[in-house]
Amino acid sequence: MYQDNNYNNSGNYNGGNYSSEYQAYEYDRSGEQDRRSYGYDYESDNKKSGRVLKTVVGTLLVVALVGTGTYAGFRVGNSAVRVPELQTAAEQQVLPEIAETVLPEKQQPVTQQPETVRTVITDVTNVVEAVMPSVVSITNTSIVTQSFWGQQFTSENASSGSGFIVGENENELLIVTNNHVITDSTELKVQFIDESVATAKIKGADSNMDLAVLAVPLEQLEQKTREVISIAVLGDSESLKVGEPAIAIGNALGYGQSVTTGVISALNRQIMVEDGTTVGSLIQTDAAINPGNSGGALLNVNGEVVGINSNKMGGNAIEGMGYAIPISKAKPIIEELMSRETRDKVAQERKGYLGISGLDVTSEVSKMYGMPLGVYVAQVYEGGAAKAGMLKGDIITAFDGNTVTTMEELQEYLEYYEIGSTVLVTIERPTAGGYIEQTLLVSLGEQVQTP
Repeated sequence: MYQDNNYNNSGNYNGGNYSSEYQAYEYDRSGEQDRRSYGYDYESDNKKSGRVLKTVVGTLLVVALVGTGTYAGFRVGNSAVRVPELQTAAEQQVLPEIAETVLPEKQQPVTQQPETVRTVITDVTNVVEAVMPSVVSITNTSIVTQSFWGQQFTSENASSGSGFIVGENENELLIVTNNHVITDSTELKVQFIDESVATAKIKGADSNMDLAVLAVPLEQLEQKTREVISIAVLGDSESLKVGEPAIAIGNALGYGQSVTTGVISALNRQIMVEDGTTVGSLIQTDAAINPGNSGGALLNVNGEVVGINSNKMGGNAIEGMGYAIPISKAKPIIEELMSRETRDKVAQERKGYLGISGLDVTSEVSKMYGMPLGVYVAQVYEGGAAKAGMLKGDIITAFDGNTVTTMEELQEYLEYYEIGSTVLVTIERPTAGGYIEQTLLVSLGEQVQTP
């Protein structure tokens, strides 16, 4: 016996009792009233054949429709009938014909033609084959110092990142990556698609935008490597739309190049990174961006780079929310970094010094006291900075064109400059009306013995 939610096991229906014997329910064409037959005495009904035919057709319709997977509800008289959602054009044509003979005229199902929908492309093999030769893996070797029971121990540490080839000049192949990928490096290695490895140098970096450009001497590359690698095509991140496909390629977890796909989840996102700094105008994507993906390419379906992935901005605590630096915003900075002179680190005894001691102006301090981000000059000693006119209270914001946000960054930049080198140092000087930017030409001196 067919039962729906209007019947319960106690034999009650809508507050009234009914016999446990077979019951038939019929609906007239208007759908406004029903006739009940207890015991179903066919001989006493002059219209038995019509009722039986309609009951059989109705039962077959319900059984056929209930047997399918997904349902949409229609209400007939006082009872709910569940009808499967239409799946094909054939079903859209057949179902109305059946319903016209069985269901009341006022309650015919409404069918709609499906709208044209642009779906996410899942096969990205052509894009990957075209772009993979321009993507590289980066290994950063650094020295880590740890304290244990009052003693300090140093050890080598290797971390992984990604990058992509953005151009070349007469002597160098140029690669874009994140600044945090190359921070504190004592050696940088780049691996290409043919698994050949070369040593890279830092050509320039911008910590505010988390961007860096590396240079690999062309003389290090064999001819077969130069034949298989390619230069990435930069796209236009300003034309991106939320929901369009996104493809990320990078050296995830240091295992080598891998591909993840998703969509552009949001545009112009602002997030706070680990150091408390707020970074804005980012692309959000649900394409997986894991440690090692930093510096890799975020692509559109045309194989154009529309963003530079950054795991530093995404982190590991949240799933499905990765971030990338928009390529249109990064382009001017990348071009400026590419134009700089490539430098090698100098020996410690030849390293030049500014002749100051400084403190970090963090984002919290900046907001609290209205100070620019950078290095607060706590003391000026005899030598280069003093001769150039630097004063206590100045805030260093750039060194030779490189953005400076911490004392550690400033010291890292100085490792590439010898004693006697002349550099431009950008400062913010406090005045009665606020801070005024000035640029000082500083000749680097020898290390000063501080008290």
